[in-house]
Amino acid sequence: MDVIRFIKDWTLPVAMGIGAVAYLIFGLTPSLDEAARFFGPIFETILPLFMFLVLFVTFCKVDFRQLRPVGWHFWTGVFQLLFIGALMGLILGFHMQGDSLVLMEAILMCVICPCATAAAVVTQKLGGSLEQMTTYTFLSNFITVLLVPVCFPMIEKSADITFWAAFIKILHEVFMVLILPMFLAYIVKHYMHRLHKKIISVRDLSYYLWACSLMIVTGTTVKNIVNAKTTLVLLMAIAFLGLLMCVVQFAVGRFIGHYFNHTQEAGQALGQKNTAFAIWLSTAYLNPLSSVGPGCYILWQNIVNSIEIFIYSSRNSRGPASHSRQGLQK
Repeated sequence: MDVIRFIKDWTLPVAMGIGAVAYLIFGLTPSLDEAARFFGPIFETILPLFMFLVLFVTFCKVDFRQLRPVGWHFWTGVFQLLFIGALMGLILGFHMQGDSLVLMEAILMCVICPCATAAAVVTQKLGGSLEQMTTYTFLSNFITVLLVPVCFPMIEKSADITFWAAFIKILHEVFMVLILPMFLAYIVKHYMHRLHKKIISVRDLSYYLWACSLMIVTGTTVKNIVNAKTTLVLLMAIAFLGLLMCVVQFAVGRFIGHYFNHTQEAGQALGQKNTAFAIWLSTAYLNPLSSVGPGCYILWQNIVNSIEIFIYSSRNSRGPASHSRQGLQK
């Protein structure tokens, strides 16, 4: 029972640990090379399916009438814009090149990429507003749609990216990852009531589906880090800066949300990033080494998520009296 309790409390670190160990076993054992080549394409294929199911199950619990912008959405968006503007000013103002440019690109990718679709899953786990997080996820993707085509050509002069090409690509990603599962969830919720009841009756289904996808993403991240052709010092610097960006964005988000009584939601909105999308962007249009930044960010943001979930679960397990006090504090 202690083992089961530990896995439930620390699902995300356990998932990441399994993903990392699985890659190291298959990637560094010569006798398993054939098996690694066989399973690699399979995992790459099923990862989008897992993310689709995560959002579909989550959206089945959404009250679609509550999807509208609120006050903290504006201020978190303003902070993201100002932060990106400051980073761009440093890169262009100091004419950065070489390792310093790689470091700044890694930081930029941890800021400019949109809010993770799985942020709604964690927010729900923490007792926050699923509807507010879903709304901000759309707004965050819109910000990224506008900023990436503007910023990237200014950093990498050779970046083969136009505004409309980036717009269409990101719009496609948003449609497949957000709009399509939301549309299907809406149909199931309003017209297929029996199926809808079965889906929402499984407790934390979307959370554990997300943990499965996290195993695959972590394995891919470890692969990118192990195969990165650079010095250990630069890798450690990128990892540390990723941690710093994670702490800053979660802290600022919670600070903003404190004024609107939505601390958890605003913290997740700024802190939890769509790192898989960021890795693709940095690999495709910037120095590929910059992808290590969002790769490490996966580790940091899910450690923060695990700590928050553990604290929230511990408070709730103390009984009704503790829950009432927590409600009064809100």
